[in-house]
Amino acid sequence: MHQSACILRKPWELPFLAEPEEVAGLRRVMRLHLDLWGLSELGDAAQLCVSELAANVIKHVGAGTPATLAVSMNGTRLRLEVRDPESRALPTLLSPDADSEGGRGMALVDALADRWGVLLSEECKVTWCELATTLAAANDHMAGPRVARAETLLGLYGKANVVGEVSRTRLGVAVAEEAVVDVITDLLHWLSAHGCDPEASLDRAQTHFESEAQPIA
Repeated sequence: MHQSACILRKPWELPFLAEPEEVAGLRRVMRLHLDLWGLSELGDAAQLCVSELAANVIKHVGAGTPATLAVSMNGTRLRLEVRDPESRALPTLLSPDADSEGGRGMALVDALADRWGVLLSEECKVTWCELATTLAAANDHMAGPRVARAETLLGLYGKANVVGEVSRTRLGVAVAEEAVVDVITDLLHWLSAHGCDPEASLDRAQTHFESEAQPIA
């Protein structure tokens, strides 16, 4: 089963009406796209940020206001934007008391996001935030524990510099792939030398890989 070396994370937008019942739908769509992008670890934080940005429009601009959720990658950060037509109602970062009923929305975004801000134009206001990832590049896979262990192993083989360049160019991907094949070949020789069945081990490894692999968009 061949997997692409990169994940193409295309920017997308979703118009919505600033209504409380719309927020749950935004959260579901956000979760779905993050799963497809291989960024499911950001799911909870991204959903909360989207909820608060949408709720900010409902509260300070008005229920029923036409708005747009826009999601993209800014380098290795996940960028979330909510656009609305009111440029005068600006979100404010407050420090609410423990007994306060409101004022926590942007404080929550501030706590979860790597950074956030507001862009103003004559036509609209854009409230945005960016969540940090562990990606080395915008089209990389999220580095999970198995990937980290593999890179450690390749580093022991003296090939860490090759892996570091894997997302830079097609040539880098090809060179890194050959380094991985060398390591797999050595492991197969080790299995054979110790009386194990290399093909059976490969089949088992393939089964584990397919059961754990993330869907790729």
